[in-house]
Amino acid sequence: MTSAPPPGGEDPSEDLLALLDGRPLGLVQRSRLADFPDYLAELTPITPVPEGAMSIDYLIGDPRQTGRGLGTAMIRSVIERTWAEHPAAGCVLVPVSTANRASWRALEKAGMRRVAEGELEPDNPIDGREHYLYRIDRPGPSGPP
Repeated sequence: MTSAPPPGGEDPSEDLLALLDGRPLGLVQRSRLADFPDYLAELTPITPVPEGAMSIDYLIGDPRQTGRGLGTAMIRSVIERTWAEHPAAGCVLVPVSTANRASWRALEKAGMRRVAEGELEPDNPIDGREHYLYRIDRPGPSGPP
């Protein structure tokens, strides 16, 4: 993944370009939920949102690359990078349209768990308001102290 500054430098989100064999595969936008108070206010009645929580939005550019596990790998990679690059992030929380089965299955395969369901304003106007919310927490220390 490579990072690119947002156009105009005003959006606090990070745009990450996912590469496959050195060629662009997809795009992931990563953001701190606290940087978007209106969106945070929409999420909190549905599920608790811890301080420092991050979110991602993602897509694979070429539809011929879907259905091959690449989205899952891309999501898993950005989650691992989030732990390394954002030490205050305790979790990643991702809303996804209930109708977008391929997307929520990719989140599950990447290790995220469904924690809530509720109505949110859709990113895409053709999607309905019903969304699942998926979460993964920062791994803690393992083993006995």
